[in-house]
Amino acid sequence: MKLRRRTRADGAGQRHDPCVAELIRALGADRVRADNAARHLASADASMFIDGAAGPVCFPDSTEHVQAIMGVAARHDRAVLPRGAGTGLSGGAAPLGDPIVVSTTRMNRVLEVDVEDRVAWVQPGVVNLDLTKQVASSGLHFAPDPSSQQVCTIGGNVANNSGGPHCLAYGVTSAHVLAVEVVLSSGEAVVLGGLEAEPSGYDLRGAFVGSEGMFGVTTKIAVRLTPDPESVKTLLLAFDAVSDAAATVGAVIASGSVPAAIEMMDKRCVAAVEDFAHAGYPRDAAAVLLIEVDGPRRGVEAETDKVAEIGRAHGGTVRVAADEQERALLWKGRKSAFGAVARVAPDYYLHDTVVPRSKLVEVLEAVYEIVDRYDLTAVNVFHAGDGNLHPLMAYDSREPGVNERVAAAGREILEVSLAVGGVLSGEHGIGVEKRDFMEYQFTSADLEQQALLRRSFDPHCRLNPGKVLPSAHSCADIASLSAFKADGVWG
Repeated sequence: MKLRRRTRADGAGQRHDPCVAELIRALGADRVRADNAARHLASADASMFIDGAAGPVCFPDSTEHVQAIMGVAARHDRAVLPRGAGTGLSGGAAPLGDPIVVSTTRMNRVLEVDVEDRVAWVQPGVVNLDLTKQVASSGLHFAPDPSSQQVCTIGGNVANNSGGPHCLAYGVTSAHVLAVEVVLSSGEAVVLGGLEAEPSGYDLRGAFVGSEGMFGVTTKIAVRLTPDPESVKTLLLAFDAVSDAAATVGAVIASGSVPAAIEMMDKRCVAAVEDFAHAGYPRDAAAVLLIEVDGPRRGVEAETDKVAEIGRAHGGTVRVAADEQERALLWKGRKSAFGAVARVAPDYYLHDTVVPRSKLVEVLEAVYEIVDRYDLTAVNVFHAGDGNLHPLMAYDSREPGVNERVAAAGREILEVSLAVGGVLSGEHGIGVEKRDFMEYQFTSADLEQQALLRRSFDPHCRLNPGKVLPSAHSCADIASLSAFKADGVWG
């Protein structure tokens, strides 16, 4: 939510900072920016929670550059924040405490593609969709597909273990990362994981993926490429009741089918999407499902018929995209949903809890009750197949008192989700947004084990301090880094 603190405007101290001078000597003047404009642009990510305070912003283009930055940071006792495209929604890439910002946007090369083994080595600044475009002629693609895939980077996907609509069948980012080259806070470059079928030792790659920039700076990534399916069918199912749509989701999975994607949008979301994308969604439906099945042609035909039959049995009407153009338009509508909400209100706050599929209707009803009680407008668009909810509260931050209402409603939605056995985040990460709610989900012993793992990678507490772990278990002095509070109000 747009509860922002202004970045300090005075950049004179930065220009004369001996740390900045050493960074320039190590990297060159064209790779270091300490002016107000650069620091302001690096002061926030796409979340609505925080404008931080960025120190000098560095633009390395090699592993050696990142190692040099870590050496300078160590000598000047400065924190370091790895940053990709800044599309994260949890405040994970918002700088706390004037850290050196390591922007990986110039590390944007696809280094090697092995079509036979279906592996690509890429730098962290490669845009998600650009990789798929580059290997498309080989009949391959990179399966993780966040809604921001046109702009988010693979390094950011690794940091947050990002998902997307098709993670139901294909899995989240961790299922598609074989190895990562990482620069630790000591400046040492190490490779976690490997291309072998069973890399030896502990799965440090698995521990690193999803660590939100706290364990090291990613400099190279070996990703698994997925063959394009022989056939794809996309179905649009419309229902007169949200409960019927949710029941259909459960019935499809219970039937033994695992579609590539199952997405749900409620009536308010459909209206916003239609105004924006003109995708052909039925405006009179209480909820719609976008279900995609893929695989061998004969199997896809059978699965399509099965899904359509289940949908009709639950009172839905079914439309199957007639061709690739119609299919692309239906997906354009779904992936434009967040942007389309700007037609409802100028600001929005998006949640990211995951609940059991059996609890979808119960939690959705609770969400509607909560937002109505706080006199807010909410639209729901989410990955229904794996229960990853994205209730989106649209509001105008200029309205007196609305920020506090949005924060309170968001807190209650988290509590409801956890009460039914859900978790805090499916793909957006914890960052700053949910940091102080970690104690709602984990015991003190759980959090201390997470803190021990964090310190085993970064004993200096230099990398992205003040994120994910609440103050009692963080190696950083969070109070000195941020005045952000769990209720979303700046102190």
